[in-house]
This record gives sequence, C-alpha cells and structure tokens, in this order.
Amino acid sequence: MVAESNSTPRPAGADTVPGDHPTGVAALVRLALVLVDRTGRIAQWSRAAEELFGHRADVAHDRAASGLLPAVEPLGASGSVVRRRCDALDTLAALTSEGRPWAGQMPVTDREEHLRDVLWWAYPLPEPFGGLLALAADARPLRTAGPRLVLGERLLPFAATPSARGGFHRLGATLTAPGRLSAGLLPADRLVPLLPAGSADRRALLLDALDRAGLPALRLDASTVLPVLPADAQAAAAHAAAGLGRRYPTAQQRAARLGPTPPPDPAAPAARTVRGRPPGPLPAQREAAEPVTAESVTAAPPTAPPPAGGGVPIDQAAAEPSTRAPSSPGASGPEPAGNGHRPPPVVPAPAAAEAAQPGRLGPFLTNGQAGEQLALLNEVGGKVGTTLDLGFTAHELCQVLVPRVADFACVDLVDGLISDSELPVARPDDDTMLRRVALVYNETGGAWDHVLAEGSLVSMPRRTPPGMALQLNQPVLVPVVSEDVAVDYAIALGGVRLAPVVTGRSMLVVPLSARGTVLGILKLLRLPDRAPFDESDAATLKELAVRAALSLDNARLHRAEARVATTLQRSMIPTRPPQIPGVQIAHRYLPGDPKAEVGGDWFDAIQLPGSRVALVVGDVMGHGLHSAAAMGRFRTAMQTLAALDLPPGQLLRHLDNLAHKLGDDHLATCLYAVYDPINRTCELASAGHVPPVLVHPDGSGELLEIPAGAPIGVGGVPFVAKTIDVSDGSMLVLCTDGLVEVRGGDIGAGLAALCGNLIDPRQSPEQACDVVLKRLHSDDRKDDVALLVARFDGVAPSEVATWDLTVDHREVRRARSLVREQLAGWHLEALSDTTELLVSELVTNAVRVARDRVQLQLIRVDKLLVEVSDDNHNLPSLEPAEQLGETGRGLTLVTKLAERWGTARKAVGKVVWFELPLPHA
Repeated sequence: MVAESNSTPRPAGADTVPGDHPTGVAALVRLALVLVDRTGRIAQWSRAAEELFGHRADVAHDRAASGLLPAVEPLGASGSVVRRRCDALDTLAALTSEGRPWAGQMPVTDREEHLRDVLWWAYPLPEPFGGLLALAADARPLRTAGPRLVLGERLLPFAATPSARGGFHRLGATLTAPGRLSAGLLPADRLVPLLPAGSADRRALLLDALDRAGLPALRLDASTVLPVLPADAQAAAAHAAAGLGRRYPTAQQRAARLGPTPPPDPAAPAARTVRGRPPGPLPAQREAAEPVTAESVTAAPPTAPPPAGGGVPIDQAAAEPSTRAPSSPGASGPEPAGNGHRPPPVVPAPAAAEAAQPGRLGPFLTNGQAGEQLALLNEVGGKVGTTLDLGFTAHELCQVLVPRVADFACVDLVDGLISDSELPVARPDDDTMLRRVALVYNETGGAWDHVLAEGSLVSMPRRTPPGMALQLNQPVLVPVVSEDVAVDYAIALGGVRLAPVVTGRSMLVVPLSARGTVLGILKLLRLPDRAPFDESDAATLKELAVRAALSLDNARLHRAEARVATTLQRSMIPTRPPQIPGVQIAHRYLPGDPKAEVGGDWFDAIQLPGSRVALVVGDVMGHGLHSAAAMGRFRTAMQTLAALDLPPGQLLRHLDNLAHKLGDDHLATCLYAVYDPINRTCELASAGHVPPVLVHPDGSGELLEIPAGAPIGVGGVPFVAKTIDVSDGSMLVLCTDGLVEVRGGDIGAGLAALCGNLIDPRQSPEQACDVVLKRLHSDDRKDDVALLVARFDGVAPSEVATWDLTVDHREVRRARSLVREQLAGWHLEALSDTTELLVSELVTNAVRVARDRVQLQLIRVDKLLVEVSDDNHNLPSLEPAEQLGETGRGLTLVTKLAERWGTARKAVGKVVWFELPLPHA
C-alpha cells in the first residue's frame, strides 16, 4: 500500500492542483460527530452518532452530556492497573482540559448495553466557541476488514495489507502533523463534514483550529499513518444517482416510454414480463396510487383503512367478496374514503406459475407443505427465544433460517421500540426509522458486499418491499428482483451501492408483529442458484414470524425493565470526581453482585463555598434494588443538606431526622468530612461508619479516632464532630466495610492493613485506589465496596485574598479598589473591569440586606473564584428582565458575564459566588 509521506505520490497522468485533492493515500471512515457546548450539554449529534451509539438525535440534543455514554477508561488515561467504568464525554473533557486534543481508543456502552470498540478524536474548541468536539468511529470493521482507501476522488479497489493474524489488530487513532491543510496536503472541502453546523466564517475558524491541532488519522503500524477523510454516505449516494436517469429510467420515464396499455383479457393466460414490467393497471390509474415500486409492483392492500397494527386478515378478505376487485390484473380496486388516494389494484393470491414471474411483488398468505413447515416451526420453537436478550434472540432467528431457508436474513426493528419506554401510537409510515439488530448470511464471496451493518439506521418507504410489509403488516414476496426494481429499492435506502446486493435475488419480507404492534420486519434473500421463494414459503415464514415476534417482544419488555433499573442505579453513583482546587479525588465502586452495577454503598464529593469540599461515604444495610433505592434517597438528602453548608454533626442530625420522616426502614452508616484547603483543616463526623485512615506525607498511616455515633435511622443519638489539622500532601482514605471486613475475622485486621505501608503519598489518588483494591479486595467477597481517596494539596496563602467590609454603601467603592489592586498583583489586569463590575453589584446587594458583616474573598486557582458573604440567610433570586426596574439587575449581569455562578446558605448567612476563566498566557 502507499504510506503517508511528504513526497506526495500522484496517479499516473493526473493533473492535480495542490490543495484541491489529497496528494497521498487517505482512509475513508464513517465518523460520528458529537458537539458539547461550554455548559456541558449536547449541541449536535450526527446521524452517524445515532448509528454508532444508538441514541437518537432528538433524544440526545440539549441534554447533559455527562452520563449519556458509559465507557471503560481508555488505556493510558491514568495508568490504572484496574480498568474502571467512566463516562466517555466526561473523560474526553478531562483529557482535553489543558487545551490539547486527544486521540485514542475508549470502549463505550451503547444504548443496547453492548460494549463497542470505539476510536476517538477529541478537540477542545477555542474561544469564542468553547466546548468539546468529539469524533468517533467504530473500530471493529476497521480492525477486521481494514480501512477503505481514497486517492483524490477515486476509491481504490484495495486496502492495507492485514497482519499475519488476519486483521488490523494494531490499528489505532492518532493525529496528523499540524498544518496539513495550510500545506495543501488535504482538501478543505472534504473535511467540512467534520465540523458542526454554522456559518461559513465559523466553519473556517474551526477548520483552522483543527488543522493547527492535528487532523484525525489512523495508525496502521509503527511507521504508517493515514489521514482520515469522512465518508459521507448521502453525498456518495446522490453523486452515484445523478447519472441513473440514462441507465435506469425513473418510474415516470418508464411510464412515458411504455405509453397506455389496454387491460389484459381476464380469460387470457398470464403473460410473461416484458422489460421487467408485469401485467398491471394503466399508468394513468397509477398516478394517484400509493407510491409502490413503479411499474414493477402489484400489491394487495386492504380496501379500507386497516385497523391499527396490521392489514386485513386473509379470512376477512375472503368473507367480503363484494369489496374485492375482479380477478383481472388490470382492474383497479375501490377508492378508500378519506385519504384522497387511489390504492393499487387489489389482486387475489395468484397461482404458483404467476408468482414465479420475475419482478412480481405482492403479499401471499396461503398454506404450504405441512411436513417441512412443522419441522421448521419446531426448530424455531426450540432454538429461538432461549434468552431474554433482544439482539441475541434476533440472531437466533436469523441463524435458524440461514442456510436452511435463505442465503441472507436480517431483522430490522422499529427504532422507537428500542429507545422509548412506551409503544408508539402511530402506525409505521415512510418516516419510521428501523435499526438493524441482527444479520446472518452465507459466506459467499462478494455476494453480500456493501450490506448495511448491524446497528445501521434505515427508513423503508412504502414503495419498497420492506416498507410495504412494515406498513401493511403483510408478507411481501418478490420471486426475482429485476435490475430496475433493485435500483429503485437501493435509492430509497440512500445508497445505490446496495443495488447489486438484491439484483437477481429472490426476496421475501415478513412483518414481525406481536400483541397488536408491528415490531419490525424479517427480510430474507436467496441467491439465483436456489429456487425462488413462493407462496408456500411465505405462509410458513409468516407463522414462524408470529412465534419469533412474541419472543422478541418478551425480550423487549425484559430489557425495558432492566433499563429502568440500570438507569436508576447509574444515576446514584458518580462516574467522574469533581475538579476542585486544592484537593485531588479518586473513587472506585465494586458491586457485591457482579450482575448488578450498584447496591447500597455510595460516595460523593461536593464542592462547598470557599473552595472547600465535602467528602461522603455511606453504606445502606442490606442488598438488592430496595437497598439501592434507599441509598438514592440518602444520597439525595445528603447533597441537599450539604448545600446548606451545615457543620458535619448538624448535617448527620438532620439526615437522621429526615430518614424517620420518610418512613424508611433501612439503616445506613455514613461518614461526612469537610476539608478546608485554605485553613488546612478537616472536620469529620461519623454515623456508625468505618473510621477513615489519614496517610501522612511521610507515608505513615493513622486510623482516625472519631466518635462512632449510631447508624442513620436509629434516632435519638447525638453526632459529635472532630476537627483535625492536615498537612499538604497527606491523603484521606474513606471506604465501606466491604473492603476491610474479613469473613469470619475481625474488621480490625483489614483496618490494620489499610493503615500499614500500603499507600505511597507520592502516588496519585487514582494509583492509590488501584493499589488498595489489588491488595485488599478479593473476588470471593459478596459485599459492595465503595472507596474514596482524597489528596490534600491546599491553596497557597498567596493565592487567597480576604477582606471584611462594614455595612456601609461607601464600602462598594473600597471593594472595587481592593479588587483592582489584587488583580494587578496577580497579573490579571485583563479581568479587572469585569470583576470590578460584578463585585460592585454583589457588594451593593450584600450591604443592603446585611446586619453586621460582609466579607469579600478572591481565590486564584485554575480560575478566579470570587465570593461575597453576608449574615442574611435569604438567598437572592434571578428575576425576569421585564420585571426589573432601575435596580435589581446585578444577578442579570453576573449571569451574562461570569462563566459560572451560584448561591449557597452557610451556617450563618449566605454566600454568592462567581467564576471567571483565567486568561491564556
């Protein structure tokens, strides 16, 4: 293959202008685009992202990015010994937090709870945009078949040579050298799909930023790197379809060529197909018909609007002969009331000889050979539905049919049934999206190239055989697919490259319907070397599909239940520790039941005013979902009480009272600690919990003696707090008893081990967590484990400025002067005007309502944090602009100019704070 190099090879005889086309070989990859705005919400979710991760764009858009894509920590992200669960978009934000892009591998759990091997390219967007631009690609097809290569605008008919093990196992994500666009080595227009929507100027700025950072690339081995160009499926289909009018005329062109055709004599024998056009109604009769496959389709829809969930049953059609059309293939059926369209001609089930005509398409609901039918149905009953996994059940169905019945089988289910908890009310239509959940075919060389892969999203218009089967809830048969029918079918699905896959094959599409709902379709294809499908096959497979659909619906219902439980569980445990100045935090959670993701243990790190942080570890007694639900209530109550900034002892007292008011019969142990990085103190209180371990900077461990108290829920027991001084570089280790309790032994043995020379204070908290779990945790333990390690680094006194102000309006001018002088000393003059304005507004509000005390504090860490405190406990509120008079606009200014802001109650009074990003060097 041709490797990337500065000596740019060209195709022989090509007259290429530098910068217009790629001058070397590039990889054509289907890239998913996810844009996260500066507030942490999804701003854009591409169609490829829908296919890769399963979440629809309308569901993902404008929701919080955190928690949407559970993932496994990428290799090399933290040097962890134990690969841990994380959140993909949170992790990408952390990896790019220093303003540098990142490329690598990070497996992600999609909406179907399947772990997908994903390659990522993440870019922090510069100002004035802000946020995160993430590109992703499915690594599995790239590792097995290799990337598709492109030279200029020509797709090359070869790919890179795989390794000796039969695949591209070393393939990974990387970045190109900066400046490839400015050097003319890649075409800018081909990279536009990498960018989020916006104006041309905005796209140009973003493209320039990506070029400076390094564009996406694939590393095939140690010496070969290929730049990546996005594969735009829709543009490719439109480009290929542009010349089809000459080779494959459209339905209107074919009708114009053929001209009016008199209806055939009903007494005459069935005529053979001419130019792919079977006997049918006149073109004039088809103009107002439903958009079925033009000039090649004769369908049998119901003569009246069918009931929800399906078409007219065959016995009902037989019982109403007066509503059916004559047996002549050219006669038109009655027009249904209210829809304004004339339906296609209604034709009774044709004979087998007529059904064998190539290009003929229609529903066949007749009985076949009983022996083969019974054997197949028995096999389906024994091999399909052995589990309650939706994808596995669909695979079982396809595997039973291939190669016994067909050479190709796939199951496409209505995407709404997978993503939504409620069944859709409307019947399937042309806009209904289907997701391919299973695909099985005979390994025949080249026969199934370009087939849509599992996970693909497709829409099935009614003019296609799958769309007709889905919308009419009837089997649809095409004994032999003609070339023009195949092209129409492929164009409807958005890719002309699919035409060779179905041309000359025999197709049978059977709806999957259960409990009055059409779940999707089963599509079968046979190669030309086998007998085409006939009406007997259609009848057999219709019965088979009814049974399989019940298994699929049972799996869907089970998964909906499991998803509710999983969503509840995941919402209770944080996936990423907060970034708080002066303290580094890492945590781990290991459920006692490997089939569950969470039990009754929990942990938390909550940011408090003054850069303080509250560290929480708790354990609800018991196991199972009920304990997890109780844990969720305790954790929510703890976060609410922590927002009031109560002392640890008072907070546990309120939590115990609240547990009694909720009527919760669960008991819970809990440890609550508040670390102050400015004063370098830690105040702790315990409710019957395992005492924490303080690892000093010299490596010695100390088991802290804290008044134990009683578990939350006992009632009537005081909670006594203890304050200790902590040195910079020390670590606090909090855990639940599942980590240190030894079955049949004393918990003191585990605590002694934790206090020993187990943790090196020079390690990061992430490394400390891995070491503790590796040394103390074993697989035979059945209790949940929650572990939280916090390293106390403190905030240097030179980075903090605090002033006490009197309750006097003249202090507003003094506050502005103090802020100006302090920012000049910190060389932050660029923030002076904005900070002075916002401090002036907040101090004015505080002086107006305070009784005795107002305090102003500035903290310079990775951002500028400004706090204004007073002794009035009433929190200010943001009022609508139209309700404001000459005063009251202070918080509106804070909202517009600050990056983040908030209010919080303190033990006495309140604090209003805001943050401003530090200017770049």
